[in-house]
Amino acid sequence: MTDADTHAHARHPLRIAVVIPCYNEALAVAQVVEGFRAALPEAEVHVFDNNSSDDTAAVARAAGAVVTHVAARGKGNVVRRMFADVEADVYVMADGDATYDATAARRLIDRLVEGNLDMVVGNRVDDGQNALTYRAGHRFGNRLLTGAVVQLFGGGLTDMLSGYRVFSRRYTKSFPALSRGFEIETELTVHALELRMPYAEESTAYSTRPEGSESKLSTYRDGWRILKTICKLFVSERPLQFFSIIGGLLVALSVVLAVPLFMTYMHTGLVPRLPTAVLVTGAMLAAMLSFVCGIVMHAVTLGRREAKRLRYLAIPGVRAAVRK
Repeated sequence: MTDADTHAHARHPLRIAVVIPCYNEALAVAQVVEGFRAALPEAEVHVFDNNSSDDTAAVARAAGAVVTHVAARGKGNVVRRMFADVEADVYVMADGDATYDATAARRLIDRLVEGNLDMVVGNRVDDGQNALTYRAGHRFGNRLLTGAVVQLFGGGLTDMLSGYRVFSRRYTKSFPALSRGFEIETELTVHALELRMPYAEESTAYSTRPEGSESKLSTYRDGWRILKTICKLFVSERPLQFFSIIGGLLVALSVVLAVPLFMTYMHTGLVPRLPTAVLVTGAMLAAMLSFVCGIVMHAVTLGRREAKRLRYLAIPGVRAAVRK
């Protein structure tokens, strides 16, 4: 950070909010709240209790957090409320399971401000104390899903599913938050990539949960949901590519079936397999319709993207908040 930025920061400190989604984290949430209050004493710590059946809300409130009850189950629903209800210049989002390093928050915020970025993702690095902290299956699934997003939408993220992130105000207030569950991290990532927001990754320690607490993540069920979300986002954000692939496959099918018919017609002047000829014609027409759908939806998507971009541009960046 430059000297000018440092002095401006001293005169006009950023409003920092730590937002923590929680569901049945009574054993860990106090440690998380206290950790962030120590690391960011100027920040306001919010815990959004997702209709827990234990004492998460009471424990968080006793630890000094502002607690908000969210009745609709699912992390995506909680993130929607967090971004809508909390007013700040910088938002630090972390899970309430005490697996993320609160002391890294200042470094992530500095990276956001120095680069005038909109998102900094805490790339998880296993602390090596427990083999079950970041299981091999979860690592493989993360690499697979992150790789799919990189191939489809671009970017260079290596840990798309990390729940430890820092956002600018213009990110949070332009994010539509359509997901309901753990697939929210995928939507957060694609939103930044589609609007071409400046972002970065910072390595952060990833630790074992406190003894007795249980993960709410289901490897296969939530992995399948995330994969479906990636596919849905590909259709909605890249419709021309998607329908071009469908159209191309239909054209290939039509050509493969049509070649024998054409050869027979050239030799005999007859078309003996009429059902196949009808199928060829239908496949080619469907291919043409697919291409047309792709073009129309591409125009709609561009309009939606422009509207989101204009909303994004209407909100000052994080450096403007420092200097105002």
